[in-house]
Amino acid sequence: MSRRAFGLTAAAVLALSAAACGGGGSSGGTTLVGLVTKTDTNPFFVKMKEGAQQAASSSGATVQSFAGKQDGDNQTQVDAIENLIASGAKGILITPSDSKAIVPSVDKARAAGLLVIALDTPLEPATAADATFATDNYKAGLLIGQWAKAKFAANGKQPKIALLDLNPNQVSVDVQRDQGFLEGFGVDVKDKNKIGDESDPRIVGHDVTNGDPSGGRTAMENLLQKDPGVNLVYTINEPAAAGAYEALKAAGKEKDVVIVSVDGGCPGVNNVKAGVIGATSQQYPLKMAKLGVEAVTKFAKDGSKPQNTDTGVTLITDQPAQGVESKDSAFGLQNCWG
Repeated sequence: MSRRAFGLTAAAVLALSAAACGGGGSSGGTTLVGLVTKTDTNPFFVKMKEGAQQAASSSGATVQSFAGKQDGDNQTQVDAIENLIASGAKGILITPSDSKAIVPSVDKARAAGLLVIALDTPLEPATAADATFATDNYKAGLLIGQWAKAKFAANGKQPKIALLDLNPNQVSVDVQRDQGFLEGFGVDVKDKNKIGDESDPRIVGHDVTNGDPSGGRTAMENLLQKDPGVNLVYTINEPAAAGAYEALKAAGKEKDVVIVSVDGGCPGVNNVKAGVIGATSQQYPLKMAKLGVEAVTKFAKDGSKPQNTDTGVTLITDQPAQGVESKDSAFGLQNCWG
């Protein structure tokens, strides 16, 4: 098959994929907005899509949704951007799977006159997008690190820390959460922009999860083999935390280990309530997407571009720690995922 024929076929497949994902948004809308997420299975991105559709319904826009096959699937996101440029979209909202590798495609979209807003995960450099609407991911990590530090200090325990990260690409959201957690716990991270270069003896090791339960379980199993005494687990998100808990439970260690995470989705907050997760940092993907659609429709009307927006983060735990501001799981369930 020629490259040109393959490209046409890929575009057709992507168009069908967008329609299958509910890409019609609000029928009859005049402003086409592309939403490109890392996956369409993670509840975080499902909620983000919901927020985009809600905003489209009230602002006269149509949303076409695309998603990678798995976290880290950059090529599908590249193809989605090409499709949206060709379709005449006015703007693209993207949670990049690879915050560096996607930049040339984002540059192409902006050169074609599209507004590009990064959601949740900043591009590298962040200025490659017109704006970023996201949680302060470093702060999200910092809060769960500070909470864990206070909890271990109060119990007089010596920590053995396992870190369950996203993938080997070290995308911005992965680095910021990981490094925020370690600094909150009081670990010297050396290079703040790099995962895994610390030399603190309390750290058992890092492994990657792809942000899903099966990856979380495998990573936890690997780190337990390295040191069965692990008693503090950081995870990139709550699906990975759920997988880690299953591995700990299978090893008979679930009552001896504290898990901290980031997301604040309803399933994750229920796991806080059940004691599976000790604390999580709640973020607000529905708000990110709604603001993004509103910004693109405004740009289409008058050409104005938005500023970077911090969409907020709240520590959720039913075991408050002195000196660390938090809300309980009841608050978390009322606000997952606004």
